[in-house]
Amino acid sequence: QSWPVYEEVFNKMLELAAFLELPRFPDITDSCFLHPDMLCMKYLMEANLPDELHNWTCRVVKKIGIGEADFLTLMPGNKSTRKVKYDVLAAAVIVVVLKLLFLLDDRYEWFLSDFAEERNKNNKEGGPYFEFKKWYKVIKCSLDEKQKKLDEERAKYLWRCEKPLFYSAKKKSKVLKRRQMVVTLQNQFGKLSDSVRPAEKPNPSSFQLSWSEENTDGNCFHGHSLRGILQEKCGLLTPMNPDYWLCTVKLCTEKMCGHLAHYREVEFPESYHFVLRLFSFLLRIQPSYIHDEVCVIEHKLFNKKLCKKPKYNTVLRK
Repeated sequence: QSWPVYEEVFNKMLELAAFLELPRFPDITDSCFLHPDMLCMKYLMEANLPDELHNWTCRVVKKIGIGEADFLTLMPGNKSTRKVKYDVLAAAVIVVVLKLLFLLDDRYEWFLSDFAEERNKNNKEGGPYFEFKKWYKVIKCSLDEKQKKLDEERAKYLWRCEKPLFYSAKKKSKVLKRRQMVVTLQNQFGKLSDSVRPAEKPNPSSFQLSWSEENTDGNCFHGHSLRGILQEKCGLLTPMNPDYWLCTVKLCTEKMCGHLAHYREVEFPESYHFVLRLFSFLLRIQPSYIHDEVCVIEHKLFNKKLCKKPKYNTVLRK
């Protein structure tokens, strides 16, 4: 009677696939739902981020080669290949892109937000500029509400199966009768307390947060523009700010300590922690899992830079 941990389920899946001696899984191509480009699109929509960010996630995926079929496709029993956590990988790519564009150092993203706010006051043509500050407030309000609702549902969860279990035909009638009495009592107490019980379960959905552009409250940021933070250089759009800070300069050995990097909330900016918290809620995992993938992607992106001796022990500027 406990909620399974992500790592435990993932490792058991790999052990089971190796035990059954399953062959190589079908290739994961760019048209497959498990491909990073497809998953990034899905999580950008759910995180209420601008659609233009998808071009940047695709560029990062192509740059470091994590969209190749040989990298993504599962080969059970092959210890030489790294086992991909598809959803965690896609969330980490989005976090890296947000760091590339907004830096997430608790200063630069707010400066860009103030700049976009001033431009939006005078901008009457085209789509509005993306304001990080406004997005933060909308997401934080929705996230706190969803988290509170989830905590209440888990606290009230009844650890029993929907269909009663019985181990003999003699006990079947007793178990069914007892279950019917419980359901009847719950319905009666529900009527007395005026609590509305749902007639049936809602249809399952892979989206926990939904945002519609048709709403007039301005809480949907899908169509917002990134023009205020980009500049054209050599025919390509690049961030106006050339700086970037690394989460860790040197990766740990996963076999030694269980993680590639160590995540301590107090050591990182609040904006970075908030983005990790958002995706950890969507994936139901600890923020440290996403942080590990972010560090791996960063080291692949800035491999040449890491070969040089860093000026600082904790932060490396590009």
